[in-house]
Amino acid sequence: MNKKIRTIGEIEEVVSRLRKGGETIVTCNGSFDLLHIGHIKFLQEAKKQGDILIVGLNSDFSIKKYKNRNRPIIPEQYRAETLAALGCVDYITIFSEKDPRELLSIIKPDVHANGEEYGENCIEADIIRKNGGRLHLVPLFEDFSTTNLIKKILGTYRV
Repeated sequence: MNKKIRTIGEIEEVVSRLRKGGETIVTCNGSFDLLHIGHIKFLQEAKKQGDILIVGLNSDFSIKKYKNRNRPIIPEQYRAETLAALGCVDYITIFSEKDPRELLSIIKPDVHANGEEYGENCIEADIIRKNGGRLHLVPLFEDFSTTNLIKKILGTYRV
């Protein structure tokens, strides 16, 4: 298994060690299904906010709960390995909850990056601020999204 891909328990240990070393920890989360340039730009911007970027990756189970039964397209282990290949990503951990609040309460990041379309009052905001972190909103890159990509592939996308 790739050294960047860790269980939640392992991430907790990594975070403890990194904090002792004075590292600024940044988190973000998502399904990252059909990785595209919008994802890459988002992850690069997130990484600029600190020293270490930890990506919370939605499990296949959680994606089916919040998107639909036909998603994800790519299984979680391959999505994790794809993210691990990126230089801007330091660690990945897979979580099974519908949203990342439980994971974020364990990591307690200094900064949490989220898409600006979710806004300052996104579901992660309270837990981030409660633990002394800040939210960094990243603009959507040229309307790229996996949903739009799927629609385009199926021929149902309208510009």
